[in-house]
Amino acid sequence: MRLLIQSQSTGCFLAPSLDDGQPGWVASLKEAGGGVVFDVESAHQLVQDWCEPEDMPQLIDLDRLGTAADYVP
Repeated sequence: MRLLIQSQSTGCFLAPSLDDGQPGWVASLKEAGGGVVFDVESAHQLVQDWCEPEDMPQLIDLDRLGTAADYVP
């Protein structure tokens, strides 16, 4: 499982900063690569620690994209 945290309100992804490693929002999926989380519990902890309700965070399973179980538009 490879998960990314995405803000539904902005479309940005939660990923560690290249400067200090602290999570922050980035607009580019390319920049978000360092934010891939490999288990749901860690992803939920990141959401609790770093997201505000107005971010409307959602977990995106990269392994689900492009499959029969893909997210519906």
